[in-house]
Amino acid sequence: MPGLLAGRLVQIGVVLTLLSALTWLAMGLMPGDPVDLALSADPRLTAEDAARLRALHGLDQPLWQRYLAWAGAVLRGEFGFSRLYAVPVTEVLWPALRSTLVLLGWSLLLSAGLGIGLGVLGAVRRGAGVLADGVALLAQSLPGFWLGILLIILFAVELGWLPAGGMAEGWGLAEGARFLALPVATLAFVNIAAYARHSLSAMREEMAQPYIRTARMKGLPERQVIWGHAFPNAAIPVVTVAALDAGSLVSGALVTETIFARPGMGKLIYDSIMGNDYNLALLALLLAALVTMLATLAADIVQRIIDPRLAA
Repeated sequence: MPGLLAGRLVQIGVVLTLLSALTWLAMGLMPGDPVDLALSADPRLTAEDAARLRALHGLDQPLWQRYLAWAGAVLRGEFGFSRLYAVPVTEVLWPALRSTLVLLGWSLLLSAGLGIGLGVLGAVRRGAGVLADGVALLAQSLPGFWLGILLIILFAVELGWLPAGGMAEGWGLAEGARFLALPVATLAFVNIAAYARHSLSAMREEMAQPYIRTARMKGLPERQVIWGHAFPNAAIPVVTVAALDAGSLVSGALVTETIFARPGMGKLIYDSIMGNDYNLALLALLLAALVTMLATLAADIVQRIIDPRLAA
């Protein structure tokens, strides 16, 4: 396990370095810069003012020198300011990350719990397999944005039970749950298909193994046979799905966050790119990539705990 952690941490560092360099290059090659935007917004600025501003912010230096200066500042813990929000980057990043992680956590719990339950039920009861396949097919076919709009129309507009979007002010549990209900339900239902299909397939395969027949012959209760013997072996591919799902939700919840007007990482990345806030966009992308890789590392550790043979 220590070797796995050391190796993966080195890989994470290399990937973040390459990703930051390539993203910096792509952003640097885009036409225009903050000074050009300032010139277009204020006609009183002269060419001498523009040159002085570029020298002040280092925009007159080669692209690679600017990248090394930025990377050195980040390694020292100096993340700079957001041009779009006119505040330190950390004051924008952490609330967005917290919002997305809350949404991610509840969505994962709901989609994984319901999906795994359907998959296991479909594997042990023949008639329930049709239900699991049907729910998975429906969830896979529904576009997330369309489902979110339907939920808003039904529960916010017609019934008036839940808010249509936004975030609760403060940390009240009941009020926060009301604002989370619709976006969590949207993300959870869209992602339930992968858990249902993988758990159904894995459980069917495990339930046909000889050790399951042996456990039943010993007189073990059926619940213990299913959850104590079959499910731990079938859980390995499901853990992989959870890791991939966590990574995609961190940066891929843009549509859901936009529909429900919920500030998060997806919407932050989109707004910063459209607003030419390169520093904020780059740091947000790196943070989303870091969370994705940490989720994958956590899945690898959980898989080795479930099946120690993988650590050999």
